[in-house]
Amino acid sequence: MDQVAHWNYSASSGGAWKIHFRLGVEALTEFATDYQGLPIDALVLATTSPDRTCPATAPEIAARSGLGTIGAYDINSACSGYLYGLATATGLVSAGIARCVALVTSETFSYFVDPLDRNTAPLFGDAATVTIIEPTTPGSGSIGPFDLGADGANLNLLEIPSTGSRARSEAGRGNPVAWTNRQFLQMNGRQLFIEAVERMSGSCHAVLERSGLTMDDVDRLIVHQANARIANALAESLDMSPEKTPGNIATVGNTLASSIPLLLAESAREGIIEPGHRLLVTAFGAGLSWGSCLVDWNPHCA
Repeated sequence: MDQVAHWNYSASSGGAWKIHFRLGVEALTEFATDYQGLPIDALVLATTSPDRTCPATAPEIAARSGLGTIGAYDINSACSGYLYGLATATGLVSAGIARCVALVTSETFSYFVDPLDRNTAPLFGDAATVTIIEPTTPGSGSIGPFDLGADGANLNLLEIPSTGSRARSEAGRGNPVAWTNRQFLQMNGRQLFIEAVERMSGSCHAVLERSGLTMDDVDRLIVHQANARIANALAESLDMSPEKTPGNIATVGNTLASSIPLLLAESAREGIIEPGHRLLVTAFGAGLSWGSCLVDWNPHCA
């Protein structure tokens, strides 16, 4: 397990031992050095591993990044967090609530996996990303439509049971096991595989139906990087070739909400995604939660 633990920590994109908010601050500060767009007037943080239960981490990231007192808040949709955050940020801009939204993802989930558990320890990496959402002119790229879904009846397929108020309540009633045990990720991998492929496939079809498009109109399928088997099975179910379904799970692991933007950035750098490509983006995670959307890629998306 020493080798497994070393892989998990050294290969993670952000470094497992960095304090959580610093990952987000560093990502946003680095991005801002080259950013020439509208002033950022809102910040949405998608994370499954906040620094604390209260207050939210987003205001601290905004303050430490020099953004002052802009509106800032967290959302937690696990591996679907980027899709939920993208839908939220797009809605803020579309509604006129904000002109320019920074969607930050920041995950240090390696703190929440048991380093001795071979089923989970090798799977996860830590990373932070920044995506800017602002109004565009016709032909310069677009986001949407979206499809979002959740199934709380199956939440126990993927959860960290004893980290919230329920565990404190049970401990207060004389059940110390609830507080001291099960503080690491627990998952039913076999059933999750089935759910992930089925839910993402249905979500992708829903987005295409709303758009009046088919898979023939999609240039690239961008799948949350949970594991290669899920991505491959989904691509096969959608009749999308492996060449049009990029992946980076082998190099960065499952970085939860950071997974999709990392893959987008890497694919753009390598020329896998090009201006004018229509992307079908989809994710599945704890909750259970899932989501999909279309993105018309343009040069500014990089």
